[in-house]
Amino acid sequence: MALRCLSQSSTTLFYLSNICGFRMHGTKAAVSVVEEHVSKMVGTGREDEEYADVDWDNLGFKKETSNKGLIEGMKAYRGEDGRVLLFRPELNAVRMKKGAERMCMHSPSVQQFIEGVKQTVLANRRWVPPPGKGSLYLRPLLFGSGASLGLSAASEFTFLVFGSPVQNYFKEGTSALNLYVEEVIPRAYLGGSGGVKSISNYGPVLEVMRRAKARGFSDVLYLDAETKKNMEEVSASNIFLVKGNTIVTPATNGTILGGITRKSVIEIAIDLGYKVEERVVPVEELKEAEEVFCTGTATGVASVGSITFQNTRTEYKVGDGLVTQQLRSILVGIQTGSIQDTKNWVLEID
Repeated sequence: MALRCLSQSSTTLFYLSNICGFRMHGTKAAVSVVEEHVSKMVGTGREDEEYADVDWDNLGFKKETSNKGLIEGMKAYRGEDGRVLLFRPELNAVRMKKGAERMCMHSPSVQQFIEGVKQTVLANRRWVPPPGKGSLYLRPLLFGSGASLGLSAASEFTFLVFGSPVQNYFKEGTSALNLYVEEVIPRAYLGGSGGVKSISNYGPVLEVMRRAKARGFSDVLYLDAETKKNMEEVSASNIFLVKGNTIVTPATNGTILGGITRKSVIEIAIDLGYKVEERVVPVEELKEAEEVFCTGTATGVASVGSITFQNTRTEYKVGDGLVTQQLRSILVGIQTGSIQDTKNWVLEID
């Protein structure tokens, strides 16, 4: 197993300056990590050669590249003291391992996952925005890269980590989310791979989001596939309803992704004295909520201003002094090092 760092110019799309990853052959991946500088520019090949260096007489029979793949999303933050911090990376690693097991894929160990992410951040340290300006968004990717026959498992899997700087999703002046409830296409089916970040899960999401945005909505809230009566999740984030001192969120039941931000916000809310209910949430409860917010790596804790269901629009409280703002402030403070991390959630990058 080798850790690869592919250097790339700063003018490349999304400012991607380095990619790091592992390549695994079956179950016999070496424990040691070896750094290998592959090229100065991704895509720089030997243009004087007409053909690739391949044994054309021994290609084998009907080889295909596996289309299996898992993704993760995480961020690196820069604190006021200049430290670069990762937020609970071990949870991303564990989730990818569980997803890989579910999809019959080989995956890096938790230690190897974290090491790959750390190396990517170190190689791209100058792309981590100044405090308060954003973060370095990291996209770990695990996919089948070896030859396979039909739908059989690939013999080789590659783990890569991409990184690009992004601004804060929710900041002062940003409009609250305006959601639309999708009643026809579900997010995932029981028995499928909805509870893991499988690349194939996002096909229907993109189409439904395209239609919703064309109608002026910012995102989509999905219902369960079985009854179409219960809330599940938004396209790429979990949803919470605030009712007085009680916070309600759909329980992760195999189709709902167990978000890392979701888990963290629940723990923070309980520490603050709120009652948190993880259960089946009928869509009718949208009318009872005072506040609604979404959580995710990209969104953080994002306020929802309104939700439209069956042509009826329900509006919610947004602004300062609310539960949503309280949870967001504490989460961001821990992630950026401005609030003491008593739970050891943050990993400092050397």
